[in-house]
Amino acid sequence: MADQPKPLMPHATATWLIDNTGLGFEQIAEFCGLHILEVQAMADDLAGSKYTGRDPLHSGELTQEEIAKGEKDSDYALVMQKAPVEVTRTKGPRYTPVSKRQDKPDGIAWILKSHPEVSDAQISKLIGTTRNTIGAIRERSHWNIQNIQPKDPVTLGLCSQRELDAVVAKAAKKAGLAEDAEAVAASNTNDREKLIEELRAERDANEKAAAEAVQEAEAAEWLANKRAEEEAGDPPAAG
Repeated sequence: MADQPKPLMPHATATWLIDNTGLGFEQIAEFCGLHILEVQAMADDLAGSKYTGRDPLHSGELTQEEIAKGEKDSDYALVMQKAPVEVTRTKGPRYTPVSKRQDKPDGIAWILKSHPEVSDAQISKLIGTTRNTIGAIRERSHWNIQNIQPKDPVTLGLCSQRELDAVVAKAAKKAGLAEDAEAVAASNTNDREKLIEELRAERDANEKAAAEAVQEAEAAEWLANKRAEEEAGDPPAAG
């Protein structure tokens, strides 16, 4: 049975079989392609991750008759009745983590402003967005246009510098601006280095200001303590 396909969701299927059948852990482990100790941990509720059970009867991967055979004979190896359909990602915009999706409009606005020669199709592929969104930002009809600020998509983590440079160079060449492509790439690099230097200088200034504030606070505290000691001291003896 080593060559037969495994369930589409092995852990979820194993969870369902543990909770709803009398199959042995070894049978479940073999059918799902898992280690028997992993199945044991799931049964004892000791597994690091919790899974919602997936019914293999509903998907057609198993039948009730096949499960009954396994329950009657602990040495019986379950046979996959219907191999799961392989799931593949359909063509579409590039995937962007949820945490960064809110930054897409800013990245789109930056490209529209800095590189108007880049086509909507190129922006859509680079950032992972739709042409409708790009059009709305260009026409300033986007629902959140008041809060959209052009920001370098590389800095935002929406694409790599190499990807951006390649798109800009291709667009420049198509628009007859090929001679400017290298200058554009160099400008992007210089801008980023300048930004890093500004941020570093700002950080150093903040650290210096914080250190000075601490020193001033310590001096003020020392002076206050000194005055308190003087006020609490005994008056000088009469001559």
